[in-house]
Amino acid sequence: MKITELLAHAAERGEPVFSFEFFPPKTDAGVESLFESIRALRPLAPSFVSVTWGAGGNVGGRSQEILARIARESELTAMAHLTCAGVSVDELRATLSSFRAANIKNVLLLRGDPPRGVREFTPHAHGLAHASDLIQLAREGDGAPLCIGGACYPEGHIESKDPLDDLRHLKAKVDAGAQFLITQLFFDNRCYFDFVGRARAAGITVPILPGIMPITNVDQVERFTALCGASVPPKLAAAMRVRRSDPEAALQLGVAWATLQCADLLRRGAPGIHFYTLNRSPSSRAILAALRAMEPWRG
Repeated sequence: MKITELLAHAAERGEPVFSFEFFPPKTDAGVESLFESIRALRPLAPSFVSVTWGAGGNVGGRSQEILARIARESELTAMAHLTCAGVSVDELRATLSSFRAANIKNVLLLRGDPPRGVREFTPHAHGLAHASDLIQLAREGDGAPLCIGGACYPEGHIESKDPLDDLRHLKAKVDAGAQFLITQLFFDNRCYFDFVGRARAAGITVPILPGIMPITNVDQVERFTALCGASVPPKLAAAMRVRRSDPEAALQLGVAWATLQCADLLRRGAPGIHFYTLNRSPSSRAILAALRAMEPWRG
């Protein structure tokens, strides 16, 4: 099923969508561990799962074979990722064609990040420079139309000059054909709701799913937020610091904070939650189980 259909059906029922994002492991053992996590999700009935294309523009991962296996071994709706980083237009067209041939209906299209240690993104000599260009390319392809998602940044993309510049780029993605958006991680819900208000005022009407990353490792979260420019509320930052050397306490903090955060988002009308699992799904599963029990979207 297309994610736009899932969102529309959920909205008709007055219910949110829940989704989980994984990345392709490098080893066979990692792949098997990933599928154990995916099988453990089934009782919670997630709306869809997504598989990233690979960090730093690395397309040598196992994204497509993992997506194909999800389709073979489960009833879950799957979403592919694709980035412009390090590849030509011809290679991008071939990958998009392979998605269609494999009956992959949903794809999140991204510019991609520069390689690790490189400050600025440089497109392939025969490639694309912007996610909006990739979205336009995907719409032009032969075969069944893909359901296309795009990324957005509640606190602004780290390379944007200012919030207005960031919104202009986002509007270009939607005008090119993005049908839904998923946010970068954030820890303060005011960032999400303020951003949605600005996006609506700019004429962006597509669904905007909040992306949530439960804290599982303090050092790791600090690295991610430094890279993407996301802020951490002072009280949460203080709680993280005192749990830095206590992994179990950090996990408990992550589950508690994200559960409260998600409940507030859903109570105030967010269309769902997209969990960035980092292939560690127990925390996200615990949060979703709590949300299913609370049903904060019902009032």
